[in-house]
Amino acid sequence: MKKVAVIMGSDSDWPVVKGACAQLKEFGVPYEAHILSAHRTPAEAAQFAKSARANGFGVLICAAGMAAHLAGAFAANSTLPVIGVPMRGGAADGLDALLSTVQMPSGIPVATVAINGAKNAAVLAAQILAVSDGELAARLDAARARMAEQIAEKEAKLRAELAE
Repeated sequence: MKKVAVIMGSDSDWPVVKGACAQLKEFGVPYEAHILSAHRTPAEAAQFAKSARANGFGVLICAAGMAAHLAGAFAANSTLPVIGVPMRGGAADGLDALLSTVQMPSGIPVATVAINGAKNAAVLAAQILAVSDGELAARLDAARARMAEQIAEKEAKLRAELAE
């Protein structure tokens, strides 16, 4: 199975980004987490992105705040799928990060999840890898079934409370 790279622009992103790592672990998807900056370590970030496919990665998750466009820098240097996680913070409280992540030029796409949506980035990464991995697809199906069961239980509890 291909690995997922989970890249954050700063260690301050870790409290949110670790949710992506936990989700990948739950699905049995191998991953590596790194701190690389598109602006403070541009050569290292570019080299990581350029060599990611050769190093066994299948998807790149990039989390950064403000207008620091880590996901765009990775997408510019790799043809692997890149998922951007705009991080909350700064004067615009994450809106600038969202816009800089989602507004990509034609031919250099970045899939973008919600502000602080690291867990969904991991789910999307697993779904991308599951296109060619039946066992992972089955784990994703089982997770969806568990979510549906949880909602059914909550619905039953609500119905019981309303009947009182």
